[in-house]
Amino acid sequence: MSGMLIHNAAVLTMDDAQPRAQALAVREGRIRAVGTAEQARAAAGPGAVEVDAGGRTVLPGFIDPHNHLLSTAESLAALDARYPRVTSVADLVALVAAEAEHTPPGQWIRGFSMDDAKYPEGRPTRRDLDGATTEHPVIIYHVSGHQAVVNSAALAWSGIGEDVPDPVGGSFLRDEGGRLTGMVTDAAMELLLPLAVDIGCHGPNFHTDLPAEQLLGWLSDAAGPYLSAGVTTVCDPQVSARELRVYRAARAAGTLPLRTFGMPLSHQLDSLTAVGLAGPFGDDWLRLSGMKFYSDGTLLGGTAKFSVPYGEHGEFPGSLYHHPDQLVDLVTRAAREGWQVAIHTQGDAAMEHTLKAIASAARVSGPDPRPRVEHCGYPTREQVKRFTDFGVIPVNQPNFLHDSGGDFLRRLGQRAHRLQPMREEIDLGLRPVLSSDSFVSSLRPMDTVANAVGRTTREGLEIGTDQAVTLHEALRAHTLDAAHSLGVEDRLGMLREGHLADVVVLDRDVEGLSPDDLRRVDAWMTVLDGEVVHRRED
Repeated sequence: MSGMLIHNAAVLTMDDAQPRAQALAVREGRIRAVGTAEQARAAAGPGAVEVDAGGRTVLPGFIDPHNHLLSTAESLAALDARYPRVTSVADLVALVAAEAEHTPPGQWIRGFSMDDAKYPEGRPTRRDLDGATTEHPVIIYHVSGHQAVVNSAALAWSGIGEDVPDPVGGSFLRDEGGRLTGMVTDAAMELLLPLAVDIGCHGPNFHTDLPAEQLLGWLSDAAGPYLSAGVTTVCDPQVSARELRVYRAARAAGTLPLRTFGMPLSHQLDSLTAVGLAGPFGDDWLRLSGMKFYSDGTLLGGTAKFSVPYGEHGEFPGSLYHHPDQLVDLVTRAAREGWQVAIHTQGDAAMEHTLKAIASAARVSGPDPRPRVEHCGYPTREQVKRFTDFGVIPVNQPNFLHDSGGDFLRRLGQRAHRLQPMREEIDLGLRPVLSSDSFVSSLRPMDTVANAVGRTTREGLEIGTDQAVTLHEALRAHTLDAAHSLGVEDRLGMLREGHLADVVVLDRDVEGLSPDDLRRVDAWMTVLDGEVVHRRED
């Protein structure tokens, strides 16, 4: 295999021992040299392919440590109900009606990323969707992934009547007359579609039962969007048997598009314990890392658990997936078995329960447990200080601040300005990471970087700009620190001799760009395991 030389580049290595370089050499899947063009040319060897980067920024391949890869692949093949493509209930109805025109009667119509908080009419209802079609069951997932709206045909198909009780950890919303509106939250979603797995009350169930061939095809098709954005590694933070089977099949077939890490969902703790399995387990292409738990719901859907309810009228008290004592027990048992723990937590009340669980887990964990708090929405200052006692890794998604920051400002008031307090976390010596939570938001890392640096809403309003980070801090949080959150910083996330050759050449020199300009940056070339897997034609 011939080597590769990338030169005439602004190389940001993420290596404190050598932060910058002009060139790098790749051979046999590894970084062989980082330095001057002459040093890299010698290391690349005879016959090396030379790539003139034209002064563009070169980075380690982006690592997205919280990205629902398979579900994103599904969403790319479904109706796109994302704002601003869909800005109202009327738009949503029109979108579904258009899809129904060429969909066989009786076949499900599925859409993703509805953001009804921005609709002038308010939340859509089953009656609205009935206006689009009565011949197809319809489900439109909320942008958070924690709720959905369905039509009457979907309720009938699922055998759900007006007397259905709310399950533990979820609800069927009702109107003033007690009738189902068609909006369902969290664990209630499990009753709607044929599901591949039963996860109980351990989180929202979007693990729908679909043919393996279809899922494998969608996963393969997702390579383009990810690689053209410079993503080379993801961690799927909610892996059930469905996801693992598909990822294994793709790995065996050679169609797994990225390095894929996975966190089994906590409903599998007992069965994995019974066979003696714990993370890390696997190789550098497909690997189990931590275990995922849920504390509360979602900020976007009104189910995050705050000590003071939020909403324009204080109408959102939030909800918990487990009794706090049950969460402590689950997390502690997982830590005792050797799992890194990762707990979805948004509100400060839920954060208190999460910290108690982490403190209990710390007593039985190994010497370097690296507990993660997924989303880490609203930790108080005192809670952030307690993060330092346990080496907590906050897993942030500042895309939410841009996409839904206007809604947060309305619903949370001044509290919105300390959502995802990365500046505070870094200044205390923590290593927060950046991630997308795709399919919930954009999978493009430079969108995430721009939103961490800029902290403005879609409408141009500031949202906690005192918690903004620098460009270099954001890039590090999406590369080296992301690798640290997965326990693989010894071979990924840095351009250093001997590390795996995952490299992204951005389409310009990004230093000095405004957040708006950063959002327009894509990958000019992406190298994965030493092979060019994307190169823009220009």
